[in-house]
Amino acid sequence: MMSFNKPHFLKLLVNKLQLRGEREKKLLLIRGVMGSTLDEMTVGSNGVAGGVRDVYGEDFATEDQHITPWTVSVASGYSLLRDPHHNKGLAFTEKERDAHYLRGLLPPAYLSQDLQERKFLATLRQYQVPLQKYMAMMDLQERNEKLFYKLLVDHVEELLPLVYTPTVGEACQKYGSIFRRPQGLFISLKDKGKILEILKNWPERNIQVIVVTDGERILGLGDLGCQGMGIPVGKLSLYTALGGVRPSACLPITLDVGTNNEKLLNDEFYIGLKQNRATGEEYAEFVQEFMSAVKQNYGEKILVQFEDFANHNAFELLEKYRTTHLVFNDDIQGTASVVLAGLIASLRLLGGNLADHTFLFLGAGEAGTGIAELIAQEMSKKTNSPVEEMRKKIWLVDSKGLVVGSRKESLQSFKLPWAHEFEPVTTLLEAVQAIRPTVLIGTSGKGQTFTKEVVEAMSSINSKPLILALSNPTSQSECTAEEAYTWSQGQAIFASGSPFDPVEHEGNTFIPGQANNAYIFPGFGLGLIMCGAIRVHDDMLLAASEALASQVTEEHLAKGLIYPPYKDIRMISAHIAAKVAEKAYDLGLASRLPKPEDLVKFAESCMYSPSYRNYR
Repeated sequence: MMSFNKPHFLKLLVNKLQLRGEREKKLLLIRGVMGSTLDEMTVGSNGVAGGVRDVYGEDFATEDQHITPWTVSVASGYSLLRDPHHNKGLAFTEKERDAHYLRGLLPPAYLSQDLQERKFLATLRQYQVPLQKYMAMMDLQERNEKLFYKLLVDHVEELLPLVYTPTVGEACQKYGSIFRRPQGLFISLKDKGKILEILKNWPERNIQVIVVTDGERILGLGDLGCQGMGIPVGKLSLYTALGGVRPSACLPITLDVGTNNEKLLNDEFYIGLKQNRATGEEYAEFVQEFMSAVKQNYGEKILVQFEDFANHNAFELLEKYRTTHLVFNDDIQGTASVVLAGLIASLRLLGGNLADHTFLFLGAGEAGTGIAELIAQEMSKKTNSPVEEMRKKIWLVDSKGLVVGSRKESLQSFKLPWAHEFEPVTTLLEAVQAIRPTVLIGTSGKGQTFTKEVVEAMSSINSKPLILALSNPTSQSECTAEEAYTWSQGQAIFASGSPFDPVEHEGNTFIPGQANNAYIFPGFGLGLIMCGAIRVHDDMLLAASEALASQVTEEHLAKGLIYPPYKDIRMISAHIAAKVAEKAYDLGLASRLPKPEDLVKFAESCMYSPSYRNYR
């Protein structure tokens, strides 16, 4: 076999560029075919926030300058049209079509990005089935990345439910059937001992965020095994659209350790390992190899977000790696932060401080206990009281009833801090009547558990009961918005995990809020990246909650909203990122120095722009 002479190849490439009149004295970066890079040919390199080089120039997308669409060589012709990073479809100008050998490969019409956006949206709205819309959006993402994100940014309220919950749940259930091309890395038990090699197979080198799942607890749908990949893909789409993290810096990963879902194991078309889940030492060693390989390949500042791991693994993994890696569990920490933000904002309607209220949770898993702990920490911080004392204001109900002291011997460790001394209670209704909470929070993953009797009991105790039905997808919500408003006679302040339409009740229009993690994790992740954080601290989560709550205006509250509209999500994310970064600097956990003077403006400057660029 003929050997590859890389220096000779690069010399020929540069000569070819010179012959084509490319004599610019700008930064030249090409990814080598063996994964290496040709570094700067001139001075003036600029890295993205967190110290990772911006290969595509996306951090300067708002600047009016031409760029060269680099791949292994200059992308042109047929290959350019099939490169989702650079493809613009009919938006290529006459000059660009000549310069990049596109003549004849495109119809003669020119459509601006705005016109393409309107055209695609009109087509999308003709579909009646949400999964069809999801597939159309994923297909666009694989063809034209910038148009996909432009649509998401400009129409976030309409499209968020399609690329994320609730539609992503159905997409995961049918992922094997709709799978077309890989959008991330699948790492299975068969790859043990070779995980570092596999990470190097991913074409992008400058990764800043990894979202990883093992598919065991996908939303409220249970064990979907390898088909859980839809969750990391969807989450990272929101990191870009809502938080401005450039798509080339995002890597979705599924750890396939098998599945205990008999339906999948018996499905001849299932795309994952057909074996029962690995557990115990085998599982721990596999995850350990993965985490070590990630740090070795991407460095200390790579953010790893754990997503939809089952309770028994989620807490253990977060506790194990939070001191050695930059890790974040959205189900535990992200959910907690967004719910706390809603509670802080709702105090302007309810009155009093957090410590004046009593909280009752239906669900004592990773989401419920994570929210409860963050609420206790916020109350402790505001009252200067021990967190142990504040926990006594928070009660949890699990599948066996109220979590109380007499059950301690049979409780899992993460439930023990919430086992208060009280008489045993077996049902949620009895718990509401006995505890008399002002706030009811559902994280059970089971639909229709906030019954009419429960909502009426909350309304009889409180003039404005706060009811949060957080379980996803919509079918698993503890109650609907209409039920909450109708059964409470319009008294309830309501928010849910999945979106609900406005509700008309006795001549009044109620707009339900959505306590969606998408408010928090994109801005939170951006904040960690832009300051070069090396660890996540709980105070950063509190800072994110307070930043989100501060974006709720009196106008929003007048409509019953305890969260701001999604249309302002990039501005919201910039403020969250700034507060998270500021807290990281205060704690000595930020590595990007010196600290920028205006962190909000710096966050906005770091955000990826989905607008088309002009090519030379």
